Amino acid sequence: MELNSRKGTLAMQKQGGLWKPLPSTEISFPVGEDGGRMVKATCHQPCAYNLANGSVCRVLDSCHCHHAHANRPREAIKVNLAARNTYRVCFCFRRRFKLAVAEVPDEIKALFDLYSANGIMTADHIHRFLIEVQKQEKATFEEAQSIVESLKHLSLFHRKGLHLEAFFKYLFGDTNPPLDLKLGVHHDMTAPLSHYFIYTGHNSYLTGNQLSSDCSDVPIINALKKGVRVIELDIWPNSDKDDVEVLHGRTLTTPVQLIKCLRSIKEHAFTASEFPVVITLEDHLTPDLQAKVAQMVTQTFGDILFTPGSECLKEFPSPESLKRRIIISTKPPKEYLEAKEIKDKESDSKGNAASDEEAWGKEIPILKGHILADDKNESDKDDDDAEEDLDEGDHKLQHDIAPEYKRLIAIHAGKPKGGLDECLKVDPDKVRRLSLSEQQLEKAAETHGKEIVRFTQRNILRVYPKGTRVNSSNYNPLIGWMHGAQMVAFNMQGYGRSLWSMQGMFRANGGCGFVKKPSFLLKSGPHGEVFDTKAKLPMQKTLKVKIYMGEGWFYDFQHTHFDAYSPPDFYVRSNPSLAFHQKSHVLVMAKALLRSVAMQDFTVGIAGVPADTVMKKTRALEDSWIPFWNEEFEFPLTVPELALLRIEVHEYDMSEKDDFGGQTCLPVWELREGIRAVPLHDRKGERYKCVKLLVRLEFV
Repeated sequence: MELNSRKGTLAMQKQGGLWKPLPSTEISFPVGEDGGRMVKATCHQPCAYNLANGSVCRVLDSCHCHHAHANRPREAIKVNLAARNTYRVCFCFRRRFKLAVAEVPDEIKALFDLYSANGIMTADHIHRFLIEVQKQEKATFEEAQSIVESLKHLSLFHRKGLHLEAFFKYLFGDTNPPLDLKLGVHHDMTAPLSHYFIYTGHNSYLTGNQLSSDCSDVPIINALKKGVRVIELDIWPNSDKDDVEVLHGRTLTTPVQLIKCLRSIKEHAFTASEFPVVITLEDHLTPDLQAKVAQMVTQTFGDILFTPGSECLKEFPSPESLKRRIIISTKPPKEYLEAKEIKDKESDSKGNAASDEEAWGKEIPILKGHILADDKNESDKDDDDAEEDLDEGDHKLQHDIAPEYKRLIAIHAGKPKGGLDECLKVDPDKVRRLSLSEQQLEKAAETHGKEIVRFTQRNILRVYPKGTRVNSSNYNPLIGWMHGAQMVAFNMQGYGRSLWSMQGMFRANGGCGFVKKPSFLLKSGPHGEVFDTKAKLPMQKTLKVKIYMGEGWFYDFQHTHFDAYSPPDFYVRSNPSLAFHQKSHVLVMAKALLRSVAMQDFTVGIAGVPADTVMKKTRALEDSWIPFWNEEFEFPLTVPELALLRIEVHEYDMSEKDDFGGQTCLPVWELREGIRAVPLHDRKGERYKCVKLLVRLEFV
């Protein structure tokens, strides 16, 4: 039988009472508004087809054959999937590999048999499956019915249920993510600001490194669109000292006008979230320019600018009460801060080398309750890292501040005179913001861990990268979060594993940029006891993660992206020490002549408190665009409220550096149990169109 429609032509055959496309049938169909462009693809897996619908695109969809190239120019439209699995060898030979098909894992088949009758899964079956396997206790029959309706085009003669292929497509589809996107903002947003982790940027105006990149409003816009709620601006006089610019002072960075940044913030502040945006100002201005800034801010933001009624707040307002408001936070300014040396930046050769960060980011250091090895030789002086070390007791500076500028400051920042004990003292009559570098926090946590937790129950702690991170790299954010720090400031252009963890944290609570802190960081015991970050805690639960398979690289990457001589060999990376997978039976000479051994492997693990942090690795699979790992891992958790599930896929190469194949990071406390399709992201955190993993998540 041959099916003809305006969408194209497809050869069909009858099997088991169902009409199915012939295996390895080449399909040609027009695309585009005028139908003038032709796409060719080969169907390698027979499946049922809806004759009444007449859409060849549906057939490709059900066969896991995508036509993602339909929007490319006419000369690039003709796509032959088999040709994409052919590789050149020794200049004059070609080697063709078998095109992999996304076959249903045996465990999925067994579940289908259990929750179906006569090869068909009805809405009643799906409803029971959602409750018992997917642990969606509140799932309704209407939800199950909608799943059937969305996939009924795949079941030609069984419109009231799903066959195995359609069920598999549902599990591996975009409607079955690991986080419940329908929840939206679901945390209590009526508590004070100090009760939340807040998505915070550092030097938000920089496009690249900290010393010579351009300053622009574009990174600010991008950050706001991704849900960042705290924007930092360093404000300086221009060369004529009659206007205000934003730049990283005393470096080679090119400035951008402050008014341009303010207007961009107003335009994009609430694109991704309606909750407040905090602008932290690092002020290097004279009083007359402060007055000019006050005028700019007032005129730009108008009624959406939050100004407190009193000089200092007794308690921070809630995110709910500050919806669609702009908040200014800064320290009492200093008139032309003395030039501070950047010798630490110039002498730290490590800071200038991007190395692993360019690939996929250095491994996040595991906190062991002591200062990390690479920090031990850093200078102990606050000058080296102090962005906000002005003493509040400097009466001269208080006198110099422009009064109209001072009235704008809603969240006061600064360090009291004295040592760490004074900095962390809690004042019952007012709240404030304290800033510490990552290095200062690590040192403070050694001796004042409980005091930091107690301080952050009412006040705001901001942590920022140490000055030697001139390449805009980042640090382990968990050191801040586990001590209750609300503003863990990150370089949003510093792509790598640390930033992936930050992105993972703020996927929680609907991606609104505010995540309610765990209750143990907010409560005190009857005798004033607070959470002890060094205490040995009992295991609360175990997260079991089973990795079935992955697909989508074939459509999101050029076929020679990972390997010029063969399909990729992916693995899931689990442990930094397991970076090399030995294959003694493959000769290097043979590899050079015939193909590069590209193996896919996969790493999965937990980023959290030190006791929970671990990474594990799958075996590497050879020459497959659709790897089937079928491996299970267990992760005991002592503090699941601060745990992030990290997943990375890499492509192993014996003679070269492993290639990056995707990553994701997910908040453990918001994971949905059951079999889920986990989409992967690129190094910048942008989601791939097709690449995803099929995993099973379970808490025991």
